[in-house]
Formats: sequence, C-alpha cells, structure tokens
Amino acid sequence: MVLSGGGARGIAHIGAIQALEEHGLYPDIIAGASAGAIVGTLYASGMSPRDMLDFVREISLFKIFKPELPYAGLVKLTYLKDRVQEVVPADTFQALKCPLVVAASNLNTGKSVLFEEGSLSKVVVASSSIPLLFKPMRIGDHLYVDGGLLNNLPVDGLKGRARHLVAINVMPDEMVSTKSINSVFGIAMRAFELSIIANTRPQLQQADWVIQPHGMREYTIFQLNKYQEIFDRGYAAAQQALEKNILPAMN
Repeated sequence: MVLSGGGARGIAHIGAIQALEEHGLYPDIIAGASAGAIVGTLYASGMSPRDMLDFVREISLFKIFKPELPYAGLVKLTYLKDRVQEVVPADTFQALKCPLVVAASNLNTGKSVLFEEGSLSKVVVASSSIPLLFKPMRIGDHLYVDGGLLNNLPVDGLKGRARHLVAINVMPDEMVSTKSINSVFGIAMRAFELSIIANTRPQLQQADWVIQPHGMREYTIFQLNKYQEIFDRGYAAAQQALEKNILPAMN
C-alpha cells in the first residue's frame, strides 16, 4: 500500500483503509510521504482506522504551529515528533508491526530518499515538513523536508517487493480557477502543488490499482476540523473501487 501526501486530505487514507479492511484486505508493506507517512506510521504501529481517526481528532493546530528560533518564521514540528514517539516509544522502524518505507526530500543533494531505518519520529517529521512553513529536520549532516516535494507517492519504494501495489492518492490533479491563484500566496501554493502533481503522475502509472477520493480540492491542507468528511470521502472511493472490481482479490 502506497499513501500520498496531501496535508489534512491524508485523512482520506484512513477511510480507504477502513473499507479495504472490511473486505479482508491488509497490506504486507506500506510506503508513504508527508501525510501518507504519518498515516502509514500509525497503521504500521497496529492502530485500527478508528484509532487513527481518534488520533487526528485530538490534534490541535495551535500545538502544531509553534514558532521557534533560529529559523525565524518557521515552525518546528515538535508536537508531531512527540505524538509519534507516544505511539511508537522505541522510535524505530523495527518496532512497527508492518514494514514501512518513508520518503523525504534531501535539501542538500536535491534527491528523494526512502527511509526504512533510523529514528522513526525524525523521519516522519522530515517527510511532513512543508518548505518555507516548517523547519527542516536534520538527519545526520543533511537537512530534509516534505517527501512530497520530490516523491509524493513513493510507489518506486515498493517495486519488486510486493505482488500487488495499491496506491491511494489524495492530491487532486485538476484545473483550478483563476480566482484561486490571483494572489502571491495563491500562486506560491499552486506552484508547490504543481511540483507535487508532476512527480506523482509517473508513480501512478507504476501502481497496479489506484484509489483517488473525489472532492479533495474542497479541503485545504490544514482543514483538520473536517476530518469526518474527509474520512468518508476516502471510504467511499475505496468502496467504489471494490464494487467495480478495480481491486480484484489479492490472495
């Protein structure tokens, strides 16, 4: 199972997982970037979809956005790091109940890196650190940011390691209105989105089956208060795929 980034839209992953479980489908290995890395970590730790939804419900944006020097204006994701360590106290990939691959972007080399070892909380924070908004995470001698910047749907991380690859993409690839990009902020966000969309398209081609929830553009990347609506969209998309036999038996 490969889970894309997409901020709060990533809650749709949980809904899709719920539907897949109801049909007896469970992943043997998971890969994810950004929000997909967070959901992937929770799921690989043994959490049920309902447990994961409760986790999201308890998250507060006021706790996430805590400015910290010396990167003036940037936010350090200490809250997320602490929550991941609460879920997986050992803070290692090996402590997970299911193998996990997390994509992060190396600012020094300009390349996507797929992590499977090291400090789990550091890697997840690195993968979730949106450039210019969140402080980069230092791992070793290098700085890392949002995995979605270079590899938002890391299907390549699982190629040759599974008989069936199911990708869940919550990053909408569609035209936007001129009104929505008629500002400096709107243009900046759209430019970031386009870089993500561009690296997602070829990855979609490598997946055996793809689930893409509808209406994701209706939600912003920080709209955590809409968690139930977003969850329901993911659940409906997976159910539809299963009903149409887009996801055949994987036994």
